[in-house]
Amino acid sequence: MKRAALAVVSVLALTSALTACSGGEDTPTGSPSAPKARQITPAQRLAKVIVTKDDLPGHNVSAPEAEYAFAKSPDEVTVDRPGCAPLAHAMNQLPLGEPQADITRSAGTGFGKASTYITLAVYEPAAEAESVLAGLAKAVPGCGDGFTAKAGENTTAYDSVTAEKGTAPGAVAFRSTMTFRGVTHTLHTEAVRDGDVLAVYFSVNGFAVADSRRPSDAKMSATVVRAQNSKLAR
Repeated sequence: MKRAALAVVSVLALTSALTACSGGEDTPTGSPSAPKARQITPAQRLAKVIVTKDDLPGHNVSAPEAEYAFAKSPDEVTVDRPGCAPLAHAMNQLPLGEPQADITRSAGTGFGKASTYITLAVYEPAAEAESVLAGLAKAVPGCGDGFTAKAGENTTAYDSVTAEKGTAPGAVAFRSTMTFRGVTHTLHTEAVRDGDVLAVYFSVNGFAVADSRRPSDAKMSATVVRAQNSKLAR
C-alpha cells in the first residue's frame, strides 16, 4: 500500500572559515600556516537543518522514493496556465526559482494517515528567497479556477486553489482540490521563509487518494511545521 500511496503522490505527483591565532608571536618564515576549516556547502547545510525522526517523535521521516516523483526537475513540468507553475512546483516537491540547493523529506504518523512533505531550498542572495515567496503568493489568486500540470506521462488536474491562513506567522498558504476516480481530495500547501531558506510544506493523504472510496482532507500538520521552522531558526 505504501507503493500505491507514493504512486499517487507522483500523480499529484530544502560557515565561516576559522584561522588559528599565534598568540602574538611571529610565525617563522617558511612554516605552514594553520589549515582553514572546510567550508560547508549549501547542500550540506540543508542536510543539517532538515527535520529527522529525532525532531518528530511518533513520526516516520524519510526521503521520498525518486521513482514515484511527479517530475525530476521544474524544467520537466508544463502547465496550461503558466502563472500557476509555482503552485505546481510547490505541490510536487520541486524547488521554486533557482536555489543553490534543495532537499525533501516526508513525515507521517502511520498507515492510512496524511503525510507532510517538507522541501527546503537555500538562495543566494537571501532576497531571492523573499522574491520567490512573493511569486508564490501572487500565483494563488490567479489560479483559483484550477489548472493542469504535466510532466512526461504524469498529469494532474487541480480543480481549485484557495488562499487560507497558514499555521505559521508570515506563511503563504493555500488549499487545492483534485478529483481522482470521481472522488474529491483536498490538499494543503504552506511556504515559510527564514532568511535565505524557503521551507515549503505539502500535506496529502496518499492512502485515501489511492483508495478513492471516500473524500479526504489532509490538514497541514502544525507539529511538523513547528518542528522544522524551529530547527531553521536555531
